[in-house]
Amino acid sequence: MPEDIRADTTLPSVFAQLTASPARQVRALTLVFHPDVARIGERVLFQGVSRKAAVLGRQSPAFTRSGSASGAPLADPYISRQALRIQFHKAGVTLTPLPGACRCRFNGEWAQGAREFSAADLRRGIVLQLAHSVVLLLRELPAAAGASSSRTASADTDDELCGSSDYMQGLRRDIARVAACGLDVLIRGETGSGKELVARALHAQSERAVGPLVPVNMAAIPAGVAAAVLFGSARGAFTGAERNSVGYFQQAEGGSLFLDEVGDTPEEVQPQLLRALQEREVQPVGGPLRKVDVRVISATDAALDGPDSRFRSALRHRLGSAEIRVAPLREHPEDIGELLRLFLQRACAEIGSISVLPTSSEDPLRIARWAELFYHCQRHAWPGNVRELSNCARQLVLHAEDGLPPALVWQEGAEGVADTPVEEPASAPVELGDEALRALLKQERYEVSAAARRAGMSRQALYRRLPSLGLRLAAQVPDVELDEALARTGQDVTAAARDLRVSAIALRSRLAHRSVARVGMDSAD
Repeated sequence: MPEDIRADTTLPSVFAQLTASPARQVRALTLVFHPDVARIGERVLFQGVSRKAAVLGRQSPAFTRSGSASGAPLADPYISRQALRIQFHKAGVTLTPLPGACRCRFNGEWAQGAREFSAADLRRGIVLQLAHSVVLLLRELPAAAGASSSRTASADTDDELCGSSDYMQGLRRDIARVAACGLDVLIRGETGSGKELVARALHAQSERAVGPLVPVNMAAIPAGVAAAVLFGSARGAFTGAERNSVGYFQQAEGGSLFLDEVGDTPEEVQPQLLRALQEREVQPVGGPLRKVDVRVISATDAALDGPDSRFRSALRHRLGSAEIRVAPLREHPEDIGELLRLFLQRACAEIGSISVLPTSSEDPLRIARWAELFYHCQRHAWPGNVRELSNCARQLVLHAEDGLPPALVWQEGAEGVADTPVEEPASAPVELGDEALRALLKQERYEVSAAARRAGMSRQALYRRLPSLGLRLAAQVPDVELDEALARTGQDVTAAARDLRVSAIALRSRLAHRSVARVGMDSAD
């Protein structure tokens, strides 16, 4: 192979364009967590900058799936009818909690008033939480052409290519288009971004799907045996070659050969690999040339085009007759909620467990714990991309107890910096809003100790919040009101306590003390 092949940069490359023109932008409000977890991934789109502010609340606006004409509001009873005003402007966005509304959290801080966020904040994404139960991501993103179309059939060939973002819809379309063309494909992307999933989807959607998909980790092949491993060897070709050996190219006959970490291909074998791609023939070590019918799909996170790269430019272009870039998770954070839900469900299936995720009818504390987890996961940077998120979900399922995720300590980053989980577990409390805490007390029959334990707070802290909840202790109920409640319930203390919204245990204790006091008064008389 001539040495000047390194300088050959004229070979054609077809690049699958996955990014939209920056000329058009939309603002998307995406559901990261909802008590009805099937709704995760639904969104509302805001076009342009309007003088009229949008109001987010229980009954509006309607959230929809991409490609769906109908939608539904948040419809969560713990969210106020009008909770948050969203006002876009050229400098960014203003978020204003409305008077008397449920609590709102913006990028790690519970709001005390209006908050201004810059255009850069909006492009990175602003994580919102309403009450204890709903988590959303507000983000400005390119308006992808055709993004409103329904999900293609290819979206269901591999669950891990799920996601309702414009980016994921575009990736699925490009996979379907490139799979059908039959060209060799180079997949570029960071570690853990899902390059192998794309390779498998390309093979599954191609005409070669009936043939084998043979994966090869090029980084794991020693330079000295690379030729024999890839192209095969004849008997007696070298010491220890006691019989003919079939290489990976021949094993993939009629199907696809996936060369993972192709950027680590040994220099010594690059000329032979280039010839195999150009001529579709291989030469086993010590054997004759033979034709092969194989499609080559390769992947790398290496910079193949840099000035210090030892990768031959001709080989790089031949590998990338068609090219797909897989974006890191930080570039499509709208998909984190859907991916996390998928990985949690899959991890449960792997260990034979029922789903750990809550349903909308469950108690507010369990919903709050999962909402808190999704909130911080949305703010995490995920440097390991989809693989890191998948591993995290598996660990969460393994350590979940009673359907609750393990409590993690999250270090809040500076403004604009994502949260980072600290390794050691902790019993970090989830702060419930008034409605949720009121519902929790009702479930625990107004027993303060039990409710405080489930909420992860002290009894004293819960006692202090009772007045703001419109509740009181059994000792604070006037005698006249107590006697009326007992009369209404036929002297049933448990029913009277439920009617008065106080602890039945505390009410019995009060009645016992009152009886003792009356006996003492009668004795004195």
